[in-house]
Amino acid sequence: MILLFLLVAYGLAWLSALPLWLGGGLADPSFGPLVGLMMFTPALGVLAVWAVRRTPFRVWARETGLTLGERRGRTIGLFFATWAAVPLVVYGTLAMTAALGLVSLDLGRLSLFTATMRATGVPLPGDPHAALLVQLAVSTLLLPVLNLVPMLGEEWGWRGWLLPKLVASRGVFAGLVLSGVIWGLWHAPATALGYNYPSLGPWAALLFVGFCVLAGMLFGWMRLRTGSVWPAVIGHAALNPAASLALMLGDAAAPPNTVVAGVTGLAGWAVLAVLAALLFRRWPVRQEQPAG
Repeated sequence: MILLFLLVAYGLAWLSALPLWLGGGLADPSFGPLVGLMMFTPALGVLAVWAVRRTPFRVWARETGLTLGERRGRTIGLFFATWAAVPLVVYGTLAMTAALGLVSLDLGRLSLFTATMRATGVPLPGDPHAALLVQLAVSTLLLPVLNLVPMLGEEWGWRGWLLPKLVASRGVFAGLVLSGVIWGLWHAPATALGYNYPSLGPWAALLFVGFCVLAGMLFGWMRLRTGSVWPAVIGHAALNPAASLALMLGDAAAPPNTVVAGVTGLAGWAVLAVLAALLFRRWPVRQEQPAG
């Protein structure tokens, strides 16, 4: 069943991104919509397995984490805690990299933020700080809600169905690592074009795997701790807009090196690794019975 899931998730992901490879790559106007479409392919993989297994959907939903788990209060609490914590981790990581001299910030003129907004055609007021506050509120409060559905498309596949299968057969640590590698490589249709690490070109696909393993540790802990996929969904939904906005706080004259700076860079890996170690040590997780 894992093979069927991967064939659907990977195959449809590459099919979704094919116009980018045949067209303008990252500069293609259809990049955003096609990557958004790609996010639903892991969920389609889960549905393909469900269609073969013929499990009653209410049972399948419970087994794949679509419910709130056995302890709803814990799941709901972790959902909102994750929503609040993810931006703090993202901006805290940026502050750490700036303190270490790994990134140059421009909080006075907001030169990179201004240049990015103008490049995308967004009108700015006289004071860019007002626009930044609006963007900060939108990326923290609104976009995670709007991102819930596409992020569910990913998380239902990776953490909802695949992770428990791998943990049951290989143990918690190995299952988490392997699921993170699979998740990271699934992004290759976009990352091999240089997405997230433009300076690396196709090698960006390999570097992003490291980030996915570590971020997957955190999302996986949420899934195994609660029996629900929803805390991981909101975590993923809050991560993407916060990570993008944080890097805009850099200096346009010396833009951040995304290989090092930001939560997806090497400095971010260290932060994620420490957080994962603390969570698994303080609140160990159990192996649960996977869906078929």
